[in-house]
Amino acid sequence: MANTQEFNGKWALVTGASAGIGVALARELAKHGAKLILTARRKDRLESLAAELTAEGTEVRIVVADLNDPAAPQQIHDASEGSGLIVDILVNNAGLGQFGAFYESPVEQELSQVRVNCEAMVRLTRLFVPRMVERRRGWVLVLASTASFQPVPYLSTYAATKAFDRFFALGLAAEVARFGVKVTALCPGPTDSEFFDVAHAGAFKNRGSQSAPDVARLAVAALARGQRTIVPYFGGKFTALLVRFLPVGLITYFVEKAARTEAHSA
Repeated sequence: MANTQEFNGKWALVTGASAGIGVALARELAKHGAKLILTARRKDRLESLAAELTAEGTEVRIVVADLNDPAAPQQIHDASEGSGLIVDILVNNAGLGQFGAFYESPVEQELSQVRVNCEAMVRLTRLFVPRMVERRRGWVLVLASTASFQPVPYLSTYAATKAFDRFFALGLAAEVARFGVKVTALCPGPTDSEFFDVAHAGAFKNRGSQSAPDVARLAVAALARGQRTIVPYFGGKFTALLVRFLPVGLITYFVEKAARTEAHSA
């Protein structure tokens, strides 16, 4: 059973809290009484969300930081737990993607995906989890994706980073469970957000998209009950099951064929 009442009065740090699933996760945690530390690059959006949640009675702080900068995780830690707050809930939501042929895409955009989706996530988790272990209490949500279950041509780097995120979450979950720390990998599929526009991934947009609030509601409930992987919609669950039985080469063949035209037009 999910006991989200445990979140009441706890500080939750949400990265990528300026849009999409990040905003929805912040709102969902606030519904369950969590206090929020919101961080992202866009100050105006953070301030707008903070004002909304504060008006509803939630205690909120914001930290403007760009996780593409290796110094950002320490900056976020110093402004939160380093300043005396006890962060019991870490939501590693920030991430980015890039749709297109790898050999044609800007290399910096490919490397940014690795820095934000993987390196920054690991750095933040390493900064906050030790205190959770000491307190014998904590929750970590890592945003993976249904793309983590198989290679995805034209989203090659993105899918690889999400496979990293999911495996990292599962390994860490097994390590820290005995200390009362729960770790959940959230694996959404297409979700109504800015991701597809920012990543130029129109080929994957609106394919049974789920609303960000629905994803957040299911994710927070899964985190509360200590579920190690949550795939929040049926199509994603079917895909995750299907790839266990189909050859990877067959999957990538059909995905590449379907996405090639869109990639070249983009």
